[in-house]
Amino acid sequence: MRGQRLFVRPMEAGDGESVRLFLEIESPESVPPSAALVGKLVGNLAAVLAMEVTAEALLIRDLVVAHDLRKKRIGRFMLDELDALAVKMEREWLVFGCDAPAEFMRRVGFQNDGGRMVRRVRR
Repeated sequence: MRGQRLFVRPMEAGDGESVRLFLEIESPESVPPSAALVGKLVGNLAAVLAMEVTAEALLIRDLVVAHDLRKKRIGRFMLDELDALAVKMEREWLVFGCDAPAEFMRRVGFQNDGGRMVRRVRR
């Protein structure tokens, strides 16, 4: 992965089948999202961040990174891209609305808030 750039963009209508296949392989328990950010590396799907927009936050429904690309900062990069989107959408919070590895969430700045993990958007 060194020297390669992860390209992140909002999921488009034509991405549905490739996202479904990616999730079927990488995280069979995940439900294909209606709104997401997709991360591609050299044209191949590397990560999917399923989300929902609320009045004051972007709710993260799921974050799946390809097994062979984990521990390469892709999850962190996807969350940074979501943070930038939240600024553009004038949202104050990122909220993890699914089970997430608590240690990873703390490392990327989230805090436990009554059973959910939250982080104020970085401006």
